[in-house]
Amino acid sequence: MIIITLILFAVGGFLWPISVLASVNEHDILDLTAEPVGYLALMIFFVAYALVILEEKLHLHKSKPVLLAAGIIWAMIAFAYASQGLNETTEVALKHNFLEYSELFFFLLVAMTYISAMIERDVFQALHFWLVSKGLNYRQMFWLTGILTFFISPVADNLTTALIMCTVVMTIGANKPEFIAISCVNIVVAANAGGAFSPFGDITTLMVWQKDILDFEDFFKLFIPAAINFVVPAAIMHAFVPQGMPTLPEEDAIQIKHGGLVIVGLFLLTIITSIAFHQFLHLSAAFGMLTGLGYLKFFGYYLRLRHRREFSGFDSIPGTEGSGSGFDVFSQIAKAEWDTLFFFYGVIMCVGGLGFIGYLSIASDFIYGELGATTANIIVGVLSAIVDNIPVMFAVLTMNPDMSESQWLLVTLTAGVGGSLLSVGSAAGVALMGQARGDYTFFSHLKWTPAIALGYAASIGAHMLIN
Repeated sequence: MIIITLILFAVGGFLWPISVLASVNEHDILDLTAEPVGYLALMIFFVAYALVILEEKLHLHKSKPVLLAAGIIWAMIAFAYASQGLNETTEVALKHNFLEYSELFFFLLVAMTYISAMIERDVFQALHFWLVSKGLNYRQMFWLTGILTFFISPVADNLTTALIMCTVVMTIGANKPEFIAISCVNIVVAANAGGAFSPFGDITTLMVWQKDILDFEDFFKLFIPAAINFVVPAAIMHAFVPQGMPTLPEEDAIQIKHGGLVIVGLFLLTIITSIAFHQFLHLSAAFGMLTGLGYLKFFGYYLRLRHRREFSGFDSIPGTEGSGSGFDVFSQIAKAEWDTLFFFYGVIMCVGGLGFIGYLSIASDFIYGELGATTANIIVGVLSAIVDNIPVMFAVLTMNPDMSESQWLLVTLTAGVGGSLLSVGSAAGVALMGQARGDYTFFSHLKWTPAIALGYAASIGAHMLIN
């Protein structure tokens, strides 16, 4: 694939009709949608995304094809602009897209680090033991994890909540892979639905709120439609959840290691910090998360010092971190799902490149200009399952169609919950495919797409009636 793509890239360079791109000045944006570079970029993206979908069959990490595709697409764009002396235009556009990814990257990295730290402190193992000791069967746990996800995601954001609940499900269903698969589908739907009625629940709702299109309290008008979006497919899947009880651990009750509950508290404090930074200081939420990473690193220093004094008999501060230090924050950072993080980079940069070429504007002009707001906003939800809701919502906000509050609420709802239709349609789904690798896959999610689509339609109907 790499050789073929590079050959096409080279051939395409000679085929680009430079005369068509003439007569531009330094501030012009070239329309490459009808040029070979545009067609080639589309082809490369579709091939890369097809490889992502076939990850389970090919055993090829999903980040690899999109990383390569992103580099080739932007290289082609840069070549086309350089031929017209517009290098700076490409540089500014690339930096803009890269900055958007950087904020997402650091937000997710801190969240994943905290989750790894809680795993290391046996927080989820203890939760697993506690849930099992309560005598809940698989179906009860299916609903419990889904409901908790739905109500936590508006505060903790849908991705972070999904990662936490997936860890719980994986410990509970260690001997029941079919339970893990169906529960992960339920968690993805619940996380996206819960994130849709809060400005902090999803990146797309944050984007809408930051543009001052909707007020803070307006988002909560979507609570009932979002709840229906979660309950309808969950009720259908309920009959297919394995019956029986999880296996009781043979060992005694698992105790959370020293500092585990403090780390949980620091994680909540980190989320509060992130919200405060964004709401009151108008800073990126990623800055708040990175500040929260500082909380964890200082507490990790205390844990290392305590461990050294307790088990080594030394009062001096360790000069380096190692396996004998008791707790190492950098070890937890290393355990982050890097394939997922790089996948996000590839997708955002690929779609950003296609948007810079002009394809997103064409799509937005067509669906809003020709189909009308309601139909267009419903299609936006479906597109978000294929392309990812972040660039889709960005395209809608860039076009800024003249819509009523009800229609802006509708597109906020559909962009948030539409990603549940496919596992690759939302950050929660992509992250869980990495975390529950082998148990929760693209195809294990796809089998429940009709049920999820029914919930999607029901939530839209509820919104039309209520709002």
